[in-house]
Amino acid sequence: MPISQQSSLDIKRINRNRIYRLIYQRGKISKQEIAYALNMSLPTVSQNLKYLLEQGLIEEKGTFESTGGRKARAISCVLDARIALGLDITRNHVGIVAVDLGGNIVQNTRIPLRFTAEDQYFLRVGQLLQEFIETLKLSAGQILGVGISVPGILSEDHRTVVYATVLGFTGGTLAQFEQAIPYPCVMSNDANAAGTAEMWNEREHGSIVYLSLSNTVGGSIFVDNRIYMGNHQRGGEFGHMTIVPGGKDCYCGKRGCVDAYCSVRSLLGGLSDSLPEFFEKLRSGESDFRQRFGEYLEHLADVCNNLRMVFDCEVLLGGYLGGYLEDYLETLRQLVKKRNPFEEYGDYVRICRYRLEAAAVGAALLHISSFLSQI
Repeated sequence: MPISQQSSLDIKRINRNRIYRLIYQRGKISKQEIAYALNMSLPTVSQNLKYLLEQGLIEEKGTFESTGGRKARAISCVLDARIALGLDITRNHVGIVAVDLGGNIVQNTRIPLRFTAEDQYFLRVGQLLQEFIETLKLSAGQILGVGISVPGILSEDHRTVVYATVLGFTGGTLAQFEQAIPYPCVMSNDANAAGTAEMWNEREHGSIVYLSLSNTVGGSIFVDNRIYMGNHQRGGEFGHMTIVPGGKDCYCGKRGCVDAYCSVRSLLGGLSDSLPEFFEKLRSGESDFRQRFGEYLEHLADVCNNLRMVFDCEVLLGGYLGGYLEDYLETLRQLVKKRNPFEEYGDYVRICRYRLEAAAVGAALLHISSFLSQI
């Protein structure tokens, strides 16, 4: 193809993408507003809108109030024109979500399934996913792909698990999932995926630290809206920072790690079998639960303050435990404030937006982000 022809096609694609993204960001907009906002001619805008309509990616939905002339048609994105699927692989469960182009959860489920690195496990995951898809009545053309979150450190190409002690999947590969799933697949660290989900609608913040408080502690770091992976793909491994030298044993083999003090397992251990039960007992005022939770918040405040000192940005609390902390956020902020020599408030600590299947959602969003960039 001649260079001039290729350049012309590139310009058309760029214009189309700019138009679609503007509609996506505004939610509802008129053709005239698009032309004005992007400094494009109306014929150029009309041509691109025609293409997007034919692809089923946008729709005309109602009209705007008249300003004296003919009412302008309201143009919106068809968010369910494409769907991405997400899997959250844990030691005892598989979470499955369907996510639309807006990052909204269309449907989700969590199914008990103990992880094993054997073929029968991956085949079963593939079957569960297909059954889930059938309930949604999706066409093959609607499905962008499947994002898979795993609790482990991945290789740079995200195809191999280089460390996954908790899951017992060290050395595992994306190919093992691909053999059982007939859609494009990508794999992500669970905390990075959850952080990606939270950042989807947090673009104005730019930089943020996501602290995942689940059965293990992890996290992700976003600098200027981009995830920071580190030199060895271990950025955000907050669970293995030492906060109590020589303290409690951690599953990694060391002592005094954040994970040993701030994971769900450390909170529940010896007192309760589940978070709902723990917080029910806590709210009823039982002394053992109040003491345990008080100690937990002290350690969590240490972690939050350390992250603030290192990154100087907001700290977002997520994971299984994140949503339960909302009623105790002000108490935590007061504890954090006492540790901070520079600030009088601890309001940089916030609670996650996604309370269900954040890691699965974030993994699915990898496909959606790729799709949106190529429209």
